Amino acid sequence: MASEAYDKVLYGYESVLGNPSGGREATVKNIELADIQKYYDAYVGANDLQVVLVGDYDKNDIAQIKNVIKKLPAKNPQIAKMPHQLGKVPAGFSSNDDKVIYAMNIPKAAQTEFRIGYNTGLMYDTKGEYYQSGLMNYPLGGAFNSRINLNLREDKGWTYGARSFFSGDDYSGAYTFSSGIKADASVDALKEVMKELTNYNTKGVDEDEVKFMKSALSQSDARKYETAFQKLGFLSNMLNRDLDVTYVDEQNAVLKKMTVADMNKMAKKWIDPKKMKIVMVGDVSKYEDELKKLGYKIVMVDSNE
Repeated sequence: MASEAYDKVLYGYESVLGNPSGGREATVKNIELADIQKYYDAYVGANDLQVVLVGDYDKNDIAQIKNVIKKLPAKNPQIAKMPHQLGKVPAGFSSNDDKVIYAMNIPKAAQTEFRIGYNTGLMYDTKGEYYQSGLMNYPLGGAFNSRINLNLREDKGWTYGARSFFSGDDYSGAYTFSSGIKADASVDALKEVMKELTNYNTKGVDEDEVKFMKSALSQSDARKYETAFQKLGFLSNMLNRDLDVTYVDEQNAVLKKMTVADMNKMAKKWIDPKKMKIVMVGDVSKYEDELKKLGYKIVMVDSNE
């Protein structure tokens, strides 16, 4: 529910990105068999079909797969490109909100689900600013012993885990803090999260954090491609994005060159608390007054609309 509300706040009701991929009750009930058949007839065919195999197979297996593909009809599906304007943002969801909390009230909820972040516009890349922003965020919220997790979980004991991350695809991108926090610590947790984001933005990282990031991420490569499923994902990503097999080596070269100054420059650019939308889903009625005393305006959101 928190994630759906968060998508609404970031992208608006009218954008496909602001709605769940599985649809809503009101929209799913309108789907008929004829709609599914129409979609199948238009889009399912051999054109642009991609097959990735990882496992114990031989030439006969490949030949059989090719025979199956040949039986599929040749189609040329015309898929509309997503417009640059991702949809109108509902009233109260403007991009310049000052101290607004978008809340969904769940009476007697034992914890509050937090989503804090904004639409960065950073689309997926393997070596550029999107990739490098992930490196920059690692000491803040990407590692288990990140600042955020050490504060909220290890020090305060308010959550099983807290993290922050950059996400991106071919259309858009976002920066997000996510955690489920004990209900009675919701207000204090919000203060701590905003403090961590602000400190990272203004003061940046230290040399030890950069060294840890480089060591941890470079060593993690050794286990990234062990299983068949991991290999499948690696090859699929290469195929879908037309990547050269050397792209991992190129990423490691970028990783090795990252400096404290690089990290701080990116933190100042991309970890901007003033841009962050705040979504809280839980028993908000218990601490709504306390949030208002801190100067926050509360806007109620319904994830099912």
